[in-house]
Amino acid sequence: MDAEKIIESLKKRGFEAVYAADKKEAVEKALSYIPEGSSVSWGGSVSIEESGLLDKIRAGNYKVIDRSLGKTPEEKTELMRKGLLADTFLTSFNAVSEDGVVFNIDGNGNRVAAIAFGPSSVVALVGINKIVKTEKDLEERALKVAAPKNARRLQLSDEKDICAIFVRTRICRVKGRIKIILVGEELGY
Repeated sequence: MDAEKIIESLKKRGFEAVYAADKKEAVEKALSYIPEGSSVSWGGSVSIEESGLLDKIRAGNYKVIDRSLGKTPEEKTELMRKGLLADTFLTSFNAVSEDGVVFNIDGNGNRVAAIAFGPSSVVALVGINKIVKTEKDLEERALKVAAPKNARRLQLSDEKDICAIFVRTRICRVKGRIKIILVGEELGY
């Protein structure tokens, strides 16, 4: 994997992209994109949990919109809707191609909706384990690697339940709105 080449490919497509050697550096870079006092939300992402970023956000000076705090399914859904209007949305991608295309599969749609349109800033932490050679390989990695692991994590009886919405992002139309931090170690699924 040539991290510099991938970063340049992402930049050519309008993403803001940087490299971080490890999780600690990735969290520092992510926090530099999030102004104190701003609202922050996220979708289901093992990568941002494993990195320690959520702990820093919860402990920091941010207006946190955390769907896990909803006491009922309706409250959780309402918090997911509010997350679509957060100043910053935290996420990862199921796969990133070397030529700079990103891909996600989502169950509820809140994560891909926020990535596609909503928050003025999206910050994504992506481990090197999610890099694939070509755009053609994106969906295969998401279906064969990420989806089964996420289905087990969420205790779903059928991994097809998590494969409801597929989104391939080829260009970041609002230049720099989506910030991708490529992490030089494995992170998430």
